[in-house]
Amino acid sequence: MFTTRPTLQGTFGMVSSTHWLASQSAMAVLEGGGNAYDAAVAGAFVLHVVEPHLNGPAGEVPILLAPAGGEVRVLCGQGVAPAGATVAHYRSLGLDLVPGTGPLAAAVPGAFDAWMMLLRDHGTKPLADVLSYAIGYAEHGHAPVENVGATVETVRELFEREWTSSADVYLPGGKAPRPGELFRNPALAATWRRLLAEVAGAGDRVAQIEAAREVWRTGFIAEALVRQAGRPTLDTSGERHTGTLTAADLAAWSAAYEAPATYDWNGWTLCKAGPWSQGPVMLQQLALLPPELPRYGSADYVHLLIEGCKLAMADREAWYGDAAQVPLGELLSAEYNAARRRLVGDGASYELRPGAPAGRAPRLCAYARGATAYAPGPYAPGAGEPTMAVLGRSTVAGAVEPTVAKRPTSPVPGEPDVAADGGTRGDTCHLDVVDRWGNMVAATPSGGWLQSNPVVPELGFPLGTRLQMTWLEEGLPNSLTPGRRPRTTLTPSIALRNGVPVLAFGTPGGDQQDQWQLHFFLAVALRGQVRGGLDLQGAIDAPNWHNDSFPGSFHPRGTRPGSVTVESRTDPAVVAELRRRGHDVTVGEAWSEGRLCVVARDPGTGILSAAANPRGMQGYAVGR
Repeated sequence: MFTTRPTLQGTFGMVSSTHWLASQSAMAVLEGGGNAYDAAVAGAFVLHVVEPHLNGPAGEVPILLAPAGGEVRVLCGQGVAPAGATVAHYRSLGLDLVPGTGPLAAAVPGAFDAWMMLLRDHGTKPLADVLSYAIGYAEHGHAPVENVGATVETVRELFEREWTSSADVYLPGGKAPRPGELFRNPALAATWRRLLAEVAGAGDRVAQIEAAREVWRTGFIAEALVRQAGRPTLDTSGERHTGTLTAADLAAWSAAYEAPATYDWNGWTLCKAGPWSQGPVMLQQLALLPPELPRYGSADYVHLLIEGCKLAMADREAWYGDAAQVPLGELLSAEYNAARRRLVGDGASYELRPGAPAGRAPRLCAYARGATAYAPGPYAPGAGEPTMAVLGRSTVAGAVEPTVAKRPTSPVPGEPDVAADGGTRGDTCHLDVVDRWGNMVAATPSGGWLQSNPVVPELGFPLGTRLQMTWLEEGLPNSLTPGRRPRTTLTPSIALRNGVPVLAFGTPGGDQQDQWQLHFFLAVALRGQVRGGLDLQGAIDAPNWHNDSFPGSFHPRGTRPGSVTVESRTDPAVVAELRRRGHDVTVGEAWSEGRLCVVARDPGTGILSAAANPRGMQGYAVGR
């Protein structure tokens, strides 16, 4: 089988990330004697510099780690809603959605503290060592990828007229970053240098890391973040708002370890973050699979996965969130999924159909309840293009009478759009590392994009916007609630084979993340052994797809019932059959779906492997 690149193999260490400079920086740490966790932290801070349109220090990150010989753990770097972030406050401002940009959308920043805890508890290197790579690129410059400048150009007017501190960093001399020219962020480099200077006298390695955490939470960084949150800022509502983040919010929050959510499937165990993320969606999709699967890549296979995803995503909308107890055991139970599996028919579903685990009635937000769903006419063999007809709501117990949606729809709900009015089209990063000792880590940093909030002038990076994923409606699992995490789309994975960690993987892509990851995982699991090992690159390169038949997680929370987007490399016969079954198929560019990274370790031989997404010509794996 042709692949764009080889699956890398070696025994010393492997890194895969969404940017080659982060991959190589992490590999340099491994070469210098560091372990996977040292390498991951170094690579993550480089991603803040080289992919500022995709993540930043004041964003968030879920981290899955599998220490050699230890248990898989989740390190949650998703901050909570500030104490003042109540539904009543936002409604009093005339809002029915949390804005997609600006300080009202800012949760307590979580990424920095999570990386510090990972370095403190599992790393070996001093803080100055792992920050040196990011400082170097911020201070001396790096050649930016094309999308950095393209993103800045999209929000140029906003930066020049409103977010002038962002223009100071990303439009120096009126010029956006461009490939082939060095781009610098001296304010960010100065922030990390000042941080290191302030903690240098704190004591040993661990004491310095703890001191850095305190500087972030209560020192000059915290003070600057709070000042920025209090500045009136134009956001996607078209109005200027101040945020709710306070010094007390920053001082009170800490990253924390958790047990992963898991599901066993055909000798594999998949580990994900809990239902404060969308991670269990992948577990539910696995639980919905029948004992015998159609041929890999066939129309029957793609249809089955699309329809299973719709059911899992409907449950995400009704049940996932940090503001309520999530019945995850029931959602993953054999009895529940056997009943849900019977909902998958021969034709495409255009309804949002959450289940009723343990007889509990689902409750959907008003936006989901009020969606205008369109469906094809009755499925019939040989039918052509679907005839569109307005549907009522799902007949699941607890559903409400149909109402007509008044919200806009988005072509792709996955990640937010960028527009001159402050709307964003951000994305996400991913980073995986495995070292020669068998330590493994998968992380999906995101948020704090350059287009999410104005750059904090004293720091060189902006606040995040993850609160946009909450609902301004009381009583839902994902209602905006002080002290609770917004339900995030970020969802790294670790897979065990017969109880031993084998794969660490993930992808950017918002709502698409657990679609693309399932397709990748099944390609690995179903295709078996190729070239003497797991065919990781082949599984990444395989034609991919996604659907948008559910409310998007990002402002303006659009949906496209019945939609499926496939790469043009998909077999035309498969596309035709999907359309015959009633799917609203869009054929996208040949290499446009999925941005996966993966590392692996064979516990029998100790051989390490890695692969990275060729789409976008940016992600790379390195190793030896």
